[in-house]
Amino acid sequence: MQVLEFEGKTIDEAIERACNEWQVSRGKLNIEIIAEGTSGFLGLLGGKKAKIKASLLSLEEELNSPAVRSETPSPVKAAKMPADSSPKSPAAPFPETELTEGKTAARAKTILEGILSHMNLDCPVTTLETGEKIILNITGNGDGLLIGRRGQNLDALQYIVNKAVHKSGNGRKMIIVDTESYRQRREESLTELAAKIGEKVKKTRKAVTLNYLNAHNRRIIHMALQDDLGITTKSRGEGEYRKIIIVPANKD
Repeated sequence: MQVLEFEGKTIDEAIERACNEWQVSRGKLNIEIIAEGTSGFLGLLGGKKAKIKASLLSLEEELNSPAVRSETPSPVKAAKMPADSSPKSPAAPFPETELTEGKTAARAKTILEGILSHMNLDCPVTTLETGEKIILNITGNGDGLLIGRRGQNLDALQYIVNKAVHKSGNGRKMIIVDTESYRQRREESLTELAAKIGEKVKKTRKAVTLNYLNAHNRRIIHMALQDDLGITTKSRGEGEYRKIIIVPANKD
């Protein structure tokens, strides 16, 4: 398999050059990001180009690739466990039989408690189940360890629990892992941010690009601005490098 390196001012530009090289769409390429582009001092001096490695997907890889690669959240590295640590309680076995809906919440709670125990965290977990989702709330001590930077640790726990419970993938309730009401506070913060930037875009008639956000947080921004006829929201980029762009309405 031929692997080539491509450069550009941005990741998008480097990927576009790779697509042009093989005359295929992004979905036909296996892309590895080596470095992000930087504009340098005042956009003139010391800038660095974005660099990627790209190769054509084999037929097997293409058939097994997810339908929407860019919206698949990637887990954050789990907290490293000391070499001599041991779980406070034996891990519950994972049954191979399919779980009924009534047992899913209890199953998710058991898995999360097992993970926390292996991390030497003695944190009680409570469960709330609605018609659409299961919420697992961890009673934290307020030090922010479970949340992490921008909720990355919490997102990692949520990703692992969902994968462990929903092995078959489709048609299952979403499991939300929360602590110290972080999810609600984060949603309120993003909604407020979206409103402020939306007003700025309408006033200046200039597009604004937000920093990288995961799929759930991007959806919050889209939903917060969907009824504002003066602006439009778009997504651009690949995977964890996907961004939201807020654009004035009727502007290309």
